[in-house]
Amino acid sequence: MTNNVNTVTPTATALGSGSSFTHISQSRKTTDTVATILVYATMALAMVPLVWVLWTVISRGLSPILNAAWWTESQASVLYHTPGGGAAHAIVGTLMQTAIASVLSVPIGIFTAIYLVEYANGNRLGRMTTFMVDILTGVPSIVAALFIFTTWITLFGFQRSGMAVALSLVLLMVPVVVRNTEEMLRVVPMDLREASYALGVPKWKTIAKIVLPTALSGIATGVMLAIARVMGESAPVLILVGSTQAMNLDSMTGPQSSLPLMMLDMYKAGTSPAVLDKLWGAAFTLVLIIALLNIGARVISAKFSVKQ
Repeated sequence: MTNNVNTVTPTATALGSGSSFTHISQSRKTTDTVATILVYATMALAMVPLVWVLWTVISRGLSPILNAAWWTESQASVLYHTPGGGAAHAIVGTLMQTAIASVLSVPIGIFTAIYLVEYANGNRLGRMTTFMVDILTGVPSIVAALFIFTTWITLFGFQRSGMAVALSLVLLMVPVVVRNTEEMLRVVPMDLREASYALGVPKWKTIAKIVLPTALSGIATGVMLAIARVMGESAPVLILVGSTQAMNLDSMTGPQSSLPLMMLDMYKAGTSPAVLDKLWGAAFTLVLIIALLNIGARVISAKFSVKQ
């Protein structure tokens, strides 16, 4: 007995002719063209002020930093209005204050994010921590500086110093690190965690060996964004550390200058050519340091992150 089975083979008619899928009306083409033009136009419009600012900083700040004395000498015994001296005292102060803030903020931020993603599970402490992080994210730098002034200096009796500035930067840096790290940890597929648990790997080792290396690239970028944010803050240095033209390698005692503070000092000193050169030189030096840190972070994350 022969079964009459009609075998249906895919044909151009059954699947739909190519023209029915590829044909686009003229109105849709016009709309697509207009949308594309608007996207590129808005991108170019957004780039105009960025390129303008960058060009101004480079063109006006390049000349001072090409002098070797700029990187090796301070402004000690040099009047603001006279040429000479360098920004070594401000560069060292900026790096020391930011380094202290980073050493304190990065572990706190990363471990807090790990708790929120891996352990909190929506409990009350997790919700409260998330709420406090959201509040700290929007706290102005002047408020953080005033808080450190009332506690570190007024209540505990410590001096105005670079350490006080670093503590205020911690308050600004921690929520940024937490938020960025939290988002990067959530991007890691749950399948990787479950595969590790299925092999009997403890949770802490799964986080340390699988989750964190997978998210390392994004975490490093987030840390660099946090450092870039706090490195240029001027409110904490105005309130928490005195201005000085000399080098100070002790962040716990005495005034310690920084690049933002040096720019403010030059701004108050007047508009003579020597003052403006130093002001723009300090600005370009700060931008250059931030750019180098970001490049270094990308190199580190590309080298040590898990290859897909």
